[in-house]
Amino acid sequence: MMILSSMPVSENHRNNQLLAYWLIGVAFLVFAMVVLGGVTRLTESGLSMVDWRPVTGWLPPFGEAAWLAEFDKYKAFPEYQKVNKGMSLEEFKGIFAFEYAHRLLGRIIGLAFFVPFVVFLLFGKIQLNQIPRLLFLFVLGGLQGVMGWVMVKSGLVDHPDVSHYRLTAHLGLASLIFAALLWTIMDVLHPTLPGESRPANVLKWARIFLGLVFLQILIGGFVAGLNAGFIYNEWPQMGEGFYPDDLFALSPLYLNFFENVATIQFMHRLVAYVIVIAFLVLLVVGRRPGIGDRARSLIMLLFVSVFAQVGLGIWTLLAVVPVTLGALHQAGGMIVLGFAVCLVHELTARRI
Repeated sequence: MMILSSMPVSENHRNNQLLAYWLIGVAFLVFAMVVLGGVTRLTESGLSMVDWRPVTGWLPPFGEAAWLAEFDKYKAFPEYQKVNKGMSLEEFKGIFAFEYAHRLLGRIIGLAFFVPFVVFLLFGKIQLNQIPRLLFLFVLGGLQGVMGWVMVKSGLVDHPDVSHYRLTAHLGLASLIFAALLWTIMDVLHPTLPGESRPANVLKWARIFLGLVFLQILIGGFVAGLNAGFIYNEWPQMGEGFYPDDLFALSPLYLNFFENVATIQFMHRLVAYVIVIAFLVLLVVGRRPGIGDRARSLIMLLFVSVFAQVGLGIWTLLAVVPVTLGALHQAGGMIVLGFAVCLVHELTARRI
């Protein structure tokens, strides 16, 4: 095995470019996976596959007998019995396709990461100090597959709907993997350059902004899991006022922030407003000299993506969450997260 701990600078540069292209491809697949997961949720397809075969589940049913056997397995569970009673085989194939594609893409991501990793390792394209990070990313990917099945299992019970807690954990872990991939790509492409500095205040607000975006994604998981986007479909009001009458309808009080659909939607709106304010502060402090052209470009990309995402979120709400807009909104959230991660990295790696 040829693992090199030190290589000429030019060779390091070429190898890092190869690694970056590979990881960019994996990050794009993870991005697609998150969006497809949103489509699977919006089309209520996630419980159509009632077993998990990590090794043998690559192929879909072939032939009428195989499809009928798969359909019979689905009929034995509460979603068919309580929600989709009388569904035809063709209708079942429709929802099965989304969940199958979601699981298949997960397997493709695993191969797209593992096979090039082994090849690069064998040919000495990976430095010793890069191996632990890459192995950690692979482990996170495996945990995500397990988390996906744990989520699905929560819906194969008397109440035919996945736990919004587990759905949020699944989404949060996917977002973490996406962010970690982007951070690693930035490390590979733009390693630390000692001696360069960036205003600390800009970094502080970039970190605050990133934290708020990640929080908003988690709240979005609660919104999706509780179908909270299908109530109060007006804006800027919720019912008769800025906040809904049933904001704190549950007791004890803290339960509203985890179980009350009205509270969850209000929190999603409120955090969106806070994100906009935090970004405007970041925009102002980011005008200071010395942050660098790349950081300035990332702030401009965030300017476009943040306000596009806000507009898309309002449109999605007013239209009562159609599948296309819902998927675009989820994609927009990941794009904002991605730019925010890259900005924090850019400022972190080059400060005194």
